Amino acid sequence: MAILLPLGVAVTMTFRTIVIHGLGLIGIVHFLRYELRLGRAGVLFWRDVWIVAGVTLVALAAHLIAVGAWALVFTLCGEFSQLAAAFYHSGMNYTTLGDSEKVMSPSWRLLAPLEAANGMLMFGVSTAMLFAVIQRLFQIRFSEPSKP
Repeated sequence: MAILLPLGVAVTMTFRTIVIHGLGLIGIVHFLRYELRLGRAGVLFWRDVWIVAGVTLVALAAHLIAVGAWALVFTLCGEFSQLAAAFYHSGMNYTTLGDSEKVMSPSWRLLAPLEAANGMLMFGVSTAMLFAVIQRLFQIRFSEPSKP
């Protein structure tokens, strides 16, 4: 029984972080399609750099929101009295760095490795998203022009 509650919380949070990243991905897809429709993507190097930078910043924002959501859960579980400390601890877990200064209580300790697993998965999603955008920009830039 002691494992089921933290496991349920972690599964719920993982689903929420998937939704957070999904919303970011929707924005990125619309942005890239807009740039493609205007004929600006894959044409100029510095324009492409700005597109990749924008995608990277959206991905970073999604990660920060996910870390904040986990921090809020840690606070609601009573593990931290200040949201700032919970955010720091959550960031250390999410990025798999670990935080040796604060060990959570035995009843909630399982959340730390589960958040780390969630963070690794979400960084994989961000990497795949960024790779797909760069690949699309390369395809446009280096494709052979069609012959009439």
